[in-house]
Amino acid sequence: MPTIARRGPFRVFFYSADCGEPAHVHVERDVRVAKVWLHDLTIARSGGFPAPELGRIMQMVRDGRSEFQEVWNEHCGG
Repeated sequence: MPTIARRGPFRVFFYSADCGEPAHVHVERDVRVAKVWLHDLTIARSGGFPAPELGRIMQMVRDGRSEFQEVWNEHCGG
């Protein structure tokens, strides 16, 4: 489960077992975990985050998208 980044209270990561899926990241804070597809920046799973926090997560993923995609490609061979 490679951690890609830590931004404030959030940890951005993916599971190695997910390499067969389209590129995405999981964003964790406390016990909540959201899943965001990188190809179209949509939320696959909100993980119970309130809407304002999801907005913050989406901005963070948008800002780091190229970095996250690069790490995914290096790890998953994409």
